[in-house]
Amino acid sequence: MNEPTSPTEPEPRPDEEAPEPRREPVFNLPPVVLAVIAICSIVFLLQQYVLNETQQMTLLYDGAFIPVLYTGQYGFDWFLFTRPFTYAFMHGGFAHIAINMVWLAAFGSPLANRLGALRFAVFYAVTGLASVALFWAMHPYGEMPLVGASGAISGMMGAAARYGFRIDRSSGRAAFAGDPLPIAIVLRLRGVVTFLGVWMVINLATGLLDLAPGIDGQIAWEAHIGGFVAGFFGLRFFDRPPPAE
Repeated sequence: MNEPTSPTEPEPRPDEEAPEPRREPVFNLPPVVLAVIAICSIVFLLQQYVLNETQQMTLLYDGAFIPVLYTGQYGFDWFLFTRPFTYAFMHGGFAHIAINMVWLAAFGSPLANRLGALRFAVFYAVTGLASVALFWAMHPYGEMPLVGASGAISGMMGAAARYGFRIDRSSGRAAFAGDPLPIAIVLRLRGVVTFLGVWMVINLATGLLDLAPGIDGQIAWEAHIGGFVAGFFGLRFFDRPPPAE
């Protein structure tokens, strides 16, 4: 008794080339996000292992955002124009930069894939600027330097909320999908509202109560709020419609 046999697949012709297997990148992050991570990492390594104490203080004074310098009491210097942007590439400790870079990769990657490199870079700069603007408004005579990418990353979280955290992976790259949702709809999405509530509580707890183990200095929750508000309400100025299918 013969066993039933399944039809055999046709053998490929000699002149047909087999398709090359798809190669996944080792780091599946957009180049602009990798660039920001690289700049932050290089600056941090310089601060920790290359510069001497005097050079570190000079870099901190010229690169960090110091609110009191913008009250007019200390005269003018050209770094007044750059500090509101360069501070977002500096960090105060290993835990600080590690946490920020993880969140940057998580929220920055789908946003960069949606906006494109140039729009993402401008978004990073604008939300970082909004962060220090609110921080300065609340502490105009503050003397402690403000550093960190947290404000801009908070802006990315605000943008993610406007997309309802919808992700499209059909192109092989994770990107936020759909049009930005109206604010009234966003506030009716249970998952988004829960995320925003938890995020707000964590910010207030770490900032007001100084509950941030492993991070030196107080968390500037005001800067986080400023960046988040800019990203949440200003996303439409940066958004690029998804490509037509």
